[in-house]
Amino acid sequence: MEINHPAPDFELPDLNGKLHRLSDYRGRIVIVNFWSCECPHSERTDKAIIAMMVQWRDEVVMLSIASNRSENAEALKNAADARRLPMVLIDAQCCVADMFGAQTTPHVFVIDREGILRYRGSIDDMTFRKRTPSRFFLDEAVESLLEGHLPKLTESPAYGCTIVREI
Repeated sequence: MEINHPAPDFELPDLNGKLHRLSDYRGRIVIVNFWSCECPHSERTDKAIIAMMVQWRDEVVMLSIASNRSENAEALKNAADARRLPMVLIDAQCCVADMFGAQTTPHVFVIDREGILRYRGSIDDMTFRKRTPSRFFLDEAVESLLEGHLPKLTESPAYGCTIVREI
């Protein structure tokens, strides 16, 4: 996948079995968030993203995608409920994670209203050595698109737990 090119469409079930396609959300900004119920980095960033989602309202949708083969449906549902995530999609075979080149949880991809990939990488600038974030890349990318211009930063290294593709 290349920045400033169309994001590939996909279809995945949510925790209740309802199918969702990326293209169903055309016309809205979409955050594709590769997510884990076990990763502490996902748990930390869920709080920040949920706070951002409140201010963005219906203009932005987040598709949290669970691609870890080591996590079961019950654990996913319990974490999603506890963290008040609006939607978690199940990528049981890691097909969408592979398609997007997702390596960690979290690993976010911001897609504009026309379906074009505009940002991929970390949610913020926290790292192993830098424990407190001072820059929120996801917020910057989405706010730029909401204001009608392209994000200045289009890519950053993803930081978090490695996606478990094999058990």
